[in-house]
Amino acid sequence: MTSVRALTVTAAACAAVLATALPSSAINSYNAAPAPERTEVGALVATWDDDADPATPDRVDWVCSGTMIDADTFLTAAHCTTDWPDNVRFHVSLDQDVQAGLDAAAKRHPGDPAAQAAAVAVEGTAHSHPDYPGPASDTRDISVVQLPAAKVAARWSFTPATLPTAGRLDTLGPRGLDAVDWTVAGYGTQEAANGPGGQTHPGGGVRMKAPVSFDALNASWVRLAMTAPQGNGGACYGDSGGPNFAVIDGRRVLASTTVTGDSPCYATNVTYRLDTPGARAFLAPFTRLP
Repeated sequence: MTSVRALTVTAAACAAVLATALPSSAINSYNAAPAPERTEVGALVATWDDDADPATPDRVDWVCSGTMIDADTFLTAAHCTTDWPDNVRFHVSLDQDVQAGLDAAAKRHPGDPAAQAAAVAVEGTAHSHPDYPGPASDTRDISVVQLPAAKVAARWSFTPATLPTAGRLDTLGPRGLDAVDWTVAGYGTQEAANGPGGQTHPGGGVRMKAPVSFDALNASWVRLAMTAPQGNGGACYGDSGGPNFAVIDGRRVLASTTVTGDSPCYATNVTYRLDTPGARAFLAPFTRLP
């Protein structure tokens, strides 16, 4: 991945960033690699309207990342699914290259964003945390998209991600978390690049992965280092809601989701813990918790 995924921007702002991004690779350009094997990791695609005719959508784009946590539940961030026009529709794609799929669909279905979205993704219903945005100590930046399981299964094969047990990160503590392997994944853009018009964030729309390392643990957050000299990559704009996996007891566990970080996408990925009482209480109605 590139550096710190979608950061704390609204979904609409995320879409604006992506509209100017180049349709090439994603996540950090350093220490990153494609992730075709991470078939449970997907992109959140939105269609919406911003003209005088709200009856039909006139925009479509991938806007964030996320992870399938069971056959019909896609986990992402609340800032990806809030602050949209009333007629927004959310879709999920598990394609490796969502941007290429949207580009091809635009040629097949010119002027029809709904058909373009349907070509690459399955439509679902978003449920954002009702108390988002919360205080800085716990912003409740978590949401799910409920999908028709049969339609998802007809298009993609995947094994849902494993969620952590209650309080597992606290049990491991900083020393234990520092000893495990961490990986961030998603569809986000690359770290800031200097150009004639100033800094841009190229790339995006392709599922990538990169190693990260443990930095700090807080009540609701895990901070992960993305610094290149340590062999790390990271997340950036468009990676919001995407997974941060930790290998715990020999199993790949979806320990946290990307929420924010430093704006150039160089240093720190600030991620939302999934083992806390608050996160688990939100998820309980939608999926079976370990």
